Order: sequence, then structure tokens, then C-alpha cells
Amino acid sequence: MNNSRRDFIRSASTLVAAAAMPSALHGLPKMVAPSDRLNVAAIGINGMGWADLNALLKIPGVQCVALCDVDKNVLDKRAAELAQRNMKVKTYGDYRQLLENKDIDAVVIGTPDHWHCLQMTEACAAGKDVYVEKPIGNSIAECRAMVAAQERHQRVVQVGQWQRSQQHFKDAIDFVYSGKLGQVRLVKAWAYMGWMKSIPKQPDGTPPAGVDYAMWLGPAKTRPFNPNRFHFNFRWYWDYAGGLMTDWGVHLLDYALLGMKAQHPISIMAAGGKFAYPDDAAETPDTLTTVYQFDGFNIQWEHAIGIDGGPYSRDHGIAFIGNNGTLVLDRGGWEVIPEKEKDTPKMEAVPRRARVDNGLDLHAKNFVEVVKSRNFADLNAPIQAGANVAINAQMGNIAFKTGKKIYWDAASDRFKDNAANQLLAAEYHNGYKLPK
Repeated sequence: MNNSRRDFIRSASTLVAAAAMPSALHGLPKMVAPSDRLNVAAIGINGMGWADLNALLKIPGVQCVALCDVDKNVLDKRAAELAQRNMKVKTYGDYRQLLENKDIDAVVIGTPDHWHCLQMTEACAAGKDVYVEKPIGNSIAECRAMVAAQERHQRVVQVGQWQRSQQHFKDAIDFVYSGKLGQVRLVKAWAYMGWMKSIPKQPDGTPPAGVDYAMWLGPAKTRPFNPNRFHFNFRWYWDYAGGLMTDWGVHLLDYALLGMKAQHPISIMAAGGKFAYPDDAAETPDTLTTVYQFDGFNIQWEHAIGIDGGPYSRDHGIAFIGNNGTLVLDRGGWEVIPEKEKDTPKMEAVPRRARVDNGLDLHAKNFVEVVKSRNFADLNAPIQAGANVAINAQMGNIAFKTGKKIYWDAASDRFKDNAANQLLAAEYHNGYKLPK
């Protein structure tokens, strides 16, 4: 969308919305003028990238014009699925060629974590708005670079932490802010993933036909192809991701930090390992406990693969534990459990209030609205928020890797430990460079 189209949208979108029938997505028009259309593309379309794209395509005026994936089998499958919906798209195996397409207004980035930084920063430099999957970066240095790119190029960047668009999460945090829980001294966030099982070791082999493996590796260390490292399971290898700490942690720690209005901790310590499946193919810990010390409270992260029985009988959640009561929040709803003094509740209980909406759809809608309005403050999950939680998650992994209680120096934006500072940036390979 060029500047003249953006200017037209700012003045015309309100008139179009007023004249059209309201859609199921809270007021976006069903009939959209050609000048009000948003051309989107998606890079990495096997999993969440495809889900994100389809959420965007529910919005009147949004149309997909291009797809990119290093796996031609996935690329052809998705292009055929869109063709069945009367959407003919250009296809690319190299995202850089897609970014040269002047017809593209915004891109979805759903690639493995180790690619997010390069693709998001280059998309911003190419004048595209971006919807990028979480966690935004695979290191603290990448998170910093991504924030800098958004601020330098003034592009709309929404991070795929879609819970920030879901009403019951907002209501729960409003309750925390009300002060009714009393002093909150401990916040627990956890992910107990019983459905995740051991990953059997497999021998190295040849990449599947149609897969550009060198492009898939990108800045990661060159290794022989192994099916365990490809597609979904890349999450369990340090070269590409950070395990459950960054995969689920950024969703749940995000709300722990948001509820406490917290940024950087004073100290971090972590303990865990491959306790459930010590001999399987994964690298990242299947069991981990991390404690973040802030001024006046702690945040505790826990995860366990192969177990469903998490705290408060929930396999995932966030608990704000106050002197008067505890608010327990998960993707299904929230409730408040009072503390008691001599069998007398210290506050009124709040029965479970269930989810009432679709967070992903609302998150996509919010992104499109801000792309059109350019009111950056209206974005529900801006890159700065995504960076805050991703950096905290990376801190947890760094504490685990060093085996130490590490301290953060906010003034210098570094740890007070040399070994921890060696892990601030992911090492880049194959000629790729960390964006300045």
C-alpha cells in the first residue's frame, strides 16, 4: 500500500464502514472499496503462519497475494488451498524476493524462531508492516535489534501474543490492578504439557525433495539434515529456539509481567534438565523451574513435558497470589480463590468467568485496524511488549545454561556475569549477520 493509498484509507475507511453492513468482526465493512484493500503475504506457512494468515483473511478487505516457504511441498499445498477459495497467489522460496514485491503491504512471519529477527527487520526496511510470531527473537540481542528496526522504519509490528486481544485476559488483569487481591508477592506461570512425549532419536539423512535446507538453516549452524530438527520439533533445539520456556513461556510470562507492570528482574535462577526423557533426541530441558526476583515480588516459571497435573489442577496458567486471595487465569477463563482467616474469607470469591471470544481473530483485526489508522498506540502486542517478555524468557534459559543465579544490570543493559553476557547474542553462520 503506497503513501497515497494509506492517506486515502485514513480519510475514507470511516465513511466506508458507516455505509456498509457491519460484519461479525465488530464493525469492519463487508463491502470494501479497492483502495481500502490490504495486500498481505505470509512467510513460513506450515503451522502458526498459516493460522495467522487465515485469521487475517476473515477480515473484509484483506487479500493474500503471495506465499513463501522453503518447503515446496507445503508451498504448493497452501497455494492450492487458496486457489480453491478463488485466491491466486505468487509463490516464493526465498523471502527476500517476496519482500521486493511492491504490491505487498504487510507480511506474516511464521518461520522458526531463529529466522524471525532477520525477516522482520528486513520486512520493515522494505516498507512492509509485519505480524511476527512469538517469541520475537532467539536471543536478547535479536530482540533489541527488532525493536530498533521498528522504531527506525516506523512500521506497524504486531507480535503473535494473541491473548493480549482476548477479553477475559484483559478482565483478569483489570482485577489484579484493582488491588482487591492485596499485596501480590508471588506470581506463578506454568505449562505442563502431557501431550508432548519423548522424541526418539533418528539418523541424519537427506532433506525431503522440494526442501531448500540451506535456506531453512539460514543463520543457524550448518548441520546434516535430521528429521527431528525440522518442522514442529525445531522448538527443542538450541540452534533454532528455546524449548518450552520461549514457546509457551512468552504467552504466560507475558501476563505475569503485565499484571505486575514489570520489565527487567533483579536476579534470575533456574534449575531443571531432561528428567523425563534423558536419552531422547531433544536438547532443551523437559523439566524446568525458574525464579525471577523483582523489587517486592517474585515471578516463578515452571514447565514439565509429559505431565498434565499442573498447579490448581490446570495444565497451564498464571496465578497472582495476594495476601487476600489468588487469581488463577488460563486460556479458558479466570477465577479468584479467597484466603481465609479463621475460616472467614478475606475477600469475595469470583466464580470462574469463561472465555467469550476468539483471541487470534481479534488480534488479527487489531493489527489490520492499526495498519490502516497508523495509531501505533492502539496495537495490542507491539514489538516492545514482545521484546520485554522474550528477553525475560531468554534470561531464564541463560540462567539454566550457566547454572548460576545471575544478576541484571539495568543501567548497562547487561548481566553482572561474564558467562551470562556471552549468551546475550546468538551466533550467526553461513554469511548472515545480526542486524545492527
